[in-house]
Amino acid sequence: MHPEIMRELHAQRSRDLQERAHRAGLARTASRALRALRRNRRQAEADGFVAPAIPDYVDGSFRTAGDKAGSAVQGHVPAARRAA
Repeated sequence: MHPEIMRELHAQRSRDLQERAHRAGLARTASRALRALRRNRRQAEADGFVAPAIPDYVDGSFRTAGDKAGSAVQGHVPAARRAA
């Protein structure tokens, strides 16, 4: 086979292998990034934000479970401290 043809075939094969290696590297990077996102999402869900309780009344107290709309004063539970 002519040396120029052999050189060109070798160069073409080298380019193809480099392209495959580059695509494989991109796939690994994408896979790692997605795995990190899933891990962080699970960790954020596990940490969980717990909203503080909002008092039902101006003085900072809460309604009890047995309260009805009309009898809110009867089940009034005073708060440990005053609302700000």
